[in-house]
Amino acid sequence: MEEMYAMSIGIHNGGVLLLIGIIVINWVHLLRASNIRNYARQMRIMMPISSSLIFLILFTGAVMMAAKHLSFTLENVVMILFAVLLIVLEAKRYGSLKHINLKAQNAFVDYKRRAYRIFGVELAMNVVMSVWMLA
Repeated sequence: MEEMYAMSIGIHNGGVLLLIGIIVINWVHLLRASNIRNYARQMRIMMPISSSLIFLILFTGAVMMAAKHLSFTLENVVMILFAVLLIVLEAKRYGSLKHINLKAQNAFVDYKRRAYRIFGVELAMNVVMSVWMLA
């Protein structure tokens, strides 16, 4: 049982680090993007990866809670709320990209501004939570 718990913690922590990396990669893709169509194509590949990582983090967290019969501590509740917020933010970012008006003059510039804000919030949430859990 302890081996499963230790492995789950390792996978959980690795998933969080990978998610931080994916957020940074997405940020760089957005920074370099000049063509909306090419950027949207790249995001069709990256969105399932980041969604899968969020699911991996949630699943391993649930396994750890079940294996240790953990109660809902403040840390666990905050992690769950952060995960839900991550899912909502990713859905909003991808949804706004999907429904962007290609004929509008500043549509991509407006999308970039919103996406940078969302990436910043996602990155800050992940870093704050990681530092909190390591302390």
